[in-house]
This record gives sequence, structure tokens and C-alpha cells, in this order.
Amino acid sequence: MEGSSEPQLDAKSGVTNQLVDLQWKLGMAVSSDSCRSLKYPYVAVMLKVVDRSGQVENKSFEMTIPQFQNFYKQFKEIAAVVETV
Repeated sequence: MEGSSEPQLDAKSGVTNQLVDLQWKLGMAVSSDSCRSLKYPYVAVMLKVVDRSGQVENKSFEMTIPQFQNFYKQFKEIAAVVETV
């Protein structure tokens, strides 16, 4: 994307970070300040990545169940491609 601050990868540039650990857990938001009965399931994902200098960074984010299912599907597709290399 033009003007994007995110690093762009291609075959020549190489990998900028290495994923060393991925953990996830299923959670349920049961209430909030504005809603007494929320019952909202989510998946919390925790990533541990190492940059080129060896510095370890922890990243975390939450996804809805449909987002997590899509995330999982994409990882399966990546794994299938990697197995053919």
C-alpha cells in the first residue's frame, strides 16, 4: 500500500521477524459497563517474535470467533504451501 508504514516483504527482502511462539485461549466476555448480559466469546492470541537483532517482543490481540476461524484457515493454507517447497 502506498504510504503504509508497515514493512513490505518480498522474496528478495527476507524475513524481518521470526515467530517463536504462538499461544491462544478462548474467553467469554460476560458483562460490561453498558451491557449486563454480554455473553461474547473471543480468542486471545499471544505471539512471541524475534527481530533480526535478537530482541524478543510479545504481541497480543483479540479476535472474534469468525476472525479466529479465518486466521486458522489461512495458517492451514500457509502450511500446505510450505510443505511443497
